Amino acid sequence: MKRLLLSSVLLLLLLPDAARGRESCDALKRGDNSYSCCNTTVNPEEEGRVNVMLFAWCKELQQARNLACRCLREKTHRFLQSASFSTSKKIAGVKALLVNISRAILHNDVIFSFSPSEGPKRINSTERGNTSKIRLPRELFQSMSSQTAQVVVMVLNTKQLSMFMETNRTQHILDNTVVGITVVDVRVTGLRDPVQLTFTHRQLPNSVRPQCVFWDPSKGQGGGWNTSGCITQLGDKGTVCSCNHLTFFTLLLSSTLDRSTARALMVIANVGCGVAVASSVFSIVFYIFLRCVYKKFKSDKTIRINMALHMNLISSLFLFNLTFLFNNWIPSMSLPGLCKGLGGFTHYFLLCCFTWMALEGCHLYLLFVKVLGTYIRHYLVKLCVIGWGFPALVVIVAGSIGSYGKYSIQDIDNQPIFSLCWINSEHVMVHYITNCGYFGLIFLFNTVIFGVVAWKNYHLQSSRPAKENKEAWKTGLMAVGLFCLLGATWALAFLTYGNTSVPTRYLFTILNSLQGLFIFIWLVVLYYPKEEETAGSSSHIIRNDKTTTVSQD
Repeated sequence: MKRLLLSSVLLLLLLPDAARGRESCDALKRGDNSYSCCNTTVNPEEEGRVNVMLFAWCKELQQARNLACRCLREKTHRFLQSASFSTSKKIAGVKALLVNISRAILHNDVIFSFSPSEGPKRINSTERGNTSKIRLPRELFQSMSSQTAQVVVMVLNTKQLSMFMETNRTQHILDNTVVGITVVDVRVTGLRDPVQLTFTHRQLPNSVRPQCVFWDPSKGQGGGWNTSGCITQLGDKGTVCSCNHLTFFTLLLSSTLDRSTARALMVIANVGCGVAVASSVFSIVFYIFLRCVYKKFKSDKTIRINMALHMNLISSLFLFNLTFLFNNWIPSMSLPGLCKGLGGFTHYFLLCCFTWMALEGCHLYLLFVKVLGTYIRHYLVKLCVIGWGFPALVVIVAGSIGSYGKYSIQDIDNQPIFSLCWINSEHVMVHYITNCGYFGLIFLFNTVIFGVVAWKNYHLQSSRPAKENKEAWKTGLMAVGLFCLLGATWALAFLTYGNTSVPTRYLFTILNSLQGLFIFIWLVVLYYPKEEETAGSSSHIIRNDKTTTVSQD
């Protein structure tokens, strides 16, 4: 009798159109639709065991809009309700447990454990272990009118049943396991104290994102996964799903980076880094050329300081791109010490890039906002101490706790796509704090500086003659270009999470790998004078006021 009840509940939950099955069969009699479902002719007047077991492997049977499949589901449901099913074999891929809960003696929440191999079982709240668990709140039973509730917990293997398959499936079900929870003859929704399902699993790759979902038969043509009413909480040993209703639940694993996309991005990054290294060399040669040929680049201290800042930024970009290119072959070598060193250097030069971006923002503030003869003793020396010294301090601290080593980027099946010498997976918080958090503060700072500069240029434009306004607009455009080149493109990294971010990933990779080329073009357009006398106009563009001395060596 229990097996009959469990099977009936299973089909009622999985096949919500069963109640309309008779209408579907009547429609077949009228010839309203095809009699074919799963390459099997559906005859409304016949029933057979072959039709009963079709749902275990027939994907087409999930298509709710097909009248023949609706009729076949209705037949399956009637057969499972019949007495003959109580003596039949168990359905492969389904493990179920029926428990009677008495409200009078219930003092705590109801706890179940479950696993794909053993199925569900009821446990005490004090029992501990690494198995997955279900917590049914006491509120659920206290709100019922009857004194006794029949709870059915099912663990289903989707690979054996071929159920819960979305039409455009891009996500994986954890361990191919779906958990069904229902209270017989009661529809449970809108719980204030939610049902909690804890799915235990090993540490997931950084490119894999878990999400708690339930099966929604009304989604799409044949049903689909829905997140409404469920909250996902990531833990150290698993993921906790808190949902305000009862139905079929699972943990979907979606990859934020598939194999083909990762390889394409790696190719783009390598090509872009090669171009960036060459462009950085051209920029340094261009700087030496200007210092040797044009007198203004020797005598004007403001121009010298501007160019010195740019050269430090370019040097950090050059070294970062160079170490990134070495990452193509060193991780494959069985030299852990060498990989740790390369990971530390890669992190160091990345932090140097970010720091010099911040220093460019500070210098931009001194030139465009605080223009009343600011004098800072040993200005360049102090900038170099900050730009190259502060990242070194961070890397030393991170290296002392063993943060660097081989880092593998994996797909959703935990298969490595490629490896890098970088911050290892055990210290991922080092990456979030020193890279994401640090750059976030720098980007916010540079955004504020840009806003102040834009506001100042707007007021300068309104107070100058029309001829000089054109130069003010040029100054503003140069400031926008500087801001975009030295920080804005890196902010795209915050938009590269989730499956919908693939175009942003490509844009981020292309723009930042070619940053060295962009800076070289920007320097040539901004600083290269058509004749020696025009060199002073270049300093005007950068300083915004030729008569102001911003800083001294």
